[in-house]
Amino acid sequence: MSAREVRPHIDAALVRRLVDAQFPEWRGLPIRPVEHDGWDNRTFRLGEELSVRLPSAEGYVEQVAKEQSWLPMLRDVVPVPIPSPVAVGAPGETFPFPWSVYRWLPGTPVVLRGDVSRDAELATAIGRFLVALRAAPTDGAPGPGPHNFFRGAPPEVYEEEALAAFALLGPEASRARSLWAEATSSRWERAPVWFHGDVAPGNLLVDGSGALSAVIDFGTSGVGDPACDLVPAWTMFDGAARDAFVATVDLDEPTWARARGWALWKAAITVRDRPDDAESRATLARILR
Repeated sequence: MSAREVRPHIDAALVRRLVDAQFPEWRGLPIRPVEHDGWDNRTFRLGEELSVRLPSAEGYVEQVAKEQSWLPMLRDVVPVPIPSPVAVGAPGETFPFPWSVYRWLPGTPVVLRGDVSRDAELATAIGRFLVALRAAPTDGAPGPGPHNFFRGAPPEVYEEEALAAFALLGPEASRARSLWAEATSSRWERAPVWFHGDVAPGNLLVDGSGALSAVIDFGTSGVGDPACDLVPAWTMFDGAARDAFVATVDLDEPTWARARGWALWKAAITVRDRPDDAESRATLARILR
């Protein structure tokens, strides 16, 4: 079965049982859901200083050990805070997977902030984060694979799915296929570099002034081609903000073509599955215009 087919029921009561059984020193700390949660993992706040993160299905289990191993190194090379592991929980009778406890990172997810499409300062800050991440040491780091759904690989890893989704786009199908051909005509020829893998509004935190304050959820991170991290150029930004992001990340045109392929694939399959998804339709329009 796939990671999207079998999902244990996860709620605050489950987290309470896990914490109390495995970390009795935290039994008195309140547990509550976060305001904006993810799909791959569920997150709960534990007291004021900690958070609990649990994989939502078996397909995300490998990410636990990866984050526990690599986040302590990565946090020393990037310009904003990232999750800091405190402990790892064991599978039990009530939950079949390992899980993590992290330091709580304050901030508001960009997805809850409203329109940031013209925010050049935020775009620049995200670009600087990605540049610093690319410079992190890679010895022994995980490459593309099932643990991150092949982020960091060439986009044609999803070619069959992409072309089938493009066929449903009607008059836009030809343009989509043309852009996909450009995306799959090159490779990352340099040494593998670190990438985040899911630079999305839900994984970017901002402070009260709107400045980038943290980046979370490194479940799809790894080393390889950083093109997958450039999708905010279509999913988040426009105009001068987009220009600022492009200038700051400072990568070549073939990498941008592959990045557009990643963004195009994701937008097309989302529109396929949720035809009324306005955000994905807007992203698709930006890519195809």
